[in-house]
Amino acid sequence: MDKNQNIYINKIDATHVELLSKVALKAYSDHYLHFWHDGGKWYMGKCFSVQALQKELKDENALFFIAYENDEALGYLKINIDAALEGQEEKNALELERIYLTKAATGKGVGGKIMQLVFKIAKEKHKDIIWLKVMDSSTGPIAFYKKMGFEICGTYNLDFTVMKEELRGMYVMKKVVK
Repeated sequence: MDKNQNIYINKIDATHVELLSKVALKAYSDHYLHFWHDGGKWYMGKCFSVQALQKELKDENALFFIAYENDEALGYLKINIDAALEGQEEKNALELERIYLTKAATGKGVGGKIMQLVFKIAKEKHKDIIWLKVMDSSTGPIAFYKKMGFEICGTYNLDFTVMKEELRGMYVMKKVVK
């Protein structure tokens, strides 16, 4: 049996905002609360509340998807279709802004299926590169992105004062679309 057999990914819109908020909060809570002095309350309210996500879902440049196994939502994806990579503005670029998966998604092939969707969209949109930011302390996701063909091409630091200073670093990674 193919481990991806029951995994599927659906594009969503504003009518799914409550489910998106629920999935985002669960996935973020599963992995990132230790980054914050306040246990992530400020950031999750800022980014994953129904109100915040309603605004993001109105952005015509953004695409949102929810990944499922059977009928259980395991995570979500946000892509910015036209998003220049700093220093490579001449390239036609797509930003993979967010992939957040719950712990329940681990080892089920969800990440690989999501990346195949991202690669397909990038080709359909005639993109030269796909880029993303990843926490520099997130060794598992960094290894996954490298396995998917991404390379580190820069660094970035978050300036959120509520975030633990030693965990604010990020890598910028990119992949050439072939």
